[in-house]
Parts: sequence; structure tokens; C-alpha cells
Amino acid sequence: MFRRVACVIAAVSCLFLGAWVVQESKPSDAGAPKAATPADGYTVHVTAPHLVNGHVMGPYHHYCKVLAPDPYIVCQIYDSADPNGTLSQIEFIIAKKLTRPAVKLNDWNRLWHDHTVEIAGGRVQVLDLPPDKAKEVADLVSTTDGIIYNFDFDGKLPNGKITMAQAVGHKPLSASEYEQSKKGTTGGPGSH
Repeated sequence: MFRRVACVIAAVSCLFLGAWVVQESKPSDAGAPKAATPADGYTVHVTAPHLVNGHVMGPYHHYCKVLAPDPYIVCQIYDSADPNGTLSQIEFIIAKKLTRPAVKLNDWNRLWHDHTVEIAGGRVQVLDLPPDKAKEVADLVSTTDGIIYNFDFDGKLPNGKITMAQAVGHKPLSASEYEQSKKGTTGGPGSH
């Protein structure tokens, strides 16, 4: 009899202990901070048209995130600002001090564009910020080059092809212009 009572007590104790462990291991929704993800921080909203397969298209909605102060910026690009919009492009916006010494002229002319030229063309609009902050964003981005990957679709289905989009107004550089543009870009942090 004692053995049977001891077994029942042990079984009940295990049930209570198990229930307590399960309860303590559940994530708490109330007041718990949300874990950061790589998708967080794409908050700078910019619109600009792009040249895609030889056609001016857009304006495209860029949602950008600064990853490093060089600057090194990445933008998720959509055809519209619709919350259920489809990602259609990605743009890497990288300091000229990093791109110009590393990218060959032929590749730069074909794939990259100078944001100083694009912003001066008046087609880039920084949205959702007061005018002084929008100017700060434009001034920072004007120190960069951009490269745009365009995802191709057949109707609404992605087809697995990627083309390179280009900034409207892109101006290929001659060898001497490109060499001249490298001056002052090879220094340490803060040089442009």
C-alpha cells in the first residue's frame, strides 16, 4: 500500500513539475521586446524613376536602411507604396570612396550610377521627412554610387531572371573623368 501511495505521489509531482516547466518556457507576449530582424530599419522613403530594359519606368518607391556610415545603404524597391506591394528591385548605395577604387570603368559605366547626377536631375524625392532632414539625406546620398538589381516577372510571377536597372540621366564617364573622380575617394573614413 505504501508503495502504491508513493508511486501516485511521484506521478502527481511529475505532472505538476512538467506543467510548471512548460508554463515557464512559454514566450511572454506581454511587454516582451520584439527581437530585431534584418528587415527592420528600412524607413527612409524615396521615390525615383529608373531605366529598365531601355524604358523609363516608375517612380519606384525605395525603402532604405543605412548599414554603415561610409555610407553603405541598401534599399528595398517597390512599384508602389501599397503595404502588400511586391519587391521588384534592390539597390545598393555605396560611398564613392569604396566603389571608384574597386570598380572597373567599363563595369561602372554599364552597371553603376552617380547619385550626384541623379539627385541634381530633380527626379529623386525624399518623402516622409521635414525639408531640412530630406536635404541631409540627399546630401549624404550624393556622395555615393548606386547599383540596381531588377527582378523580372512574367505577369505576377517572378521568372528567375535579373536585369540591371539604371538611373534616369546616367552619364557614362570617360577614362580621364573616371580617374579624376577617384581623387579624394581613396582616403580613410570621411573622405569623399
